[in-house]
Amino acid sequence: MWYFAWILGVLMACFAGVLSAIYLEQYQDLDEE
Repeated sequence: MWYFAWILGVLMACFAGVLSAIYLEQYQDLDEE
């Protein structure tokens, strides 16, 4: 089942990256205003 843990880890990492990008964009917009 190592492949399941690997895929789950990759998906969680991608999800965290997307959330970080959205979070940073929100803060950038607030700073510009």
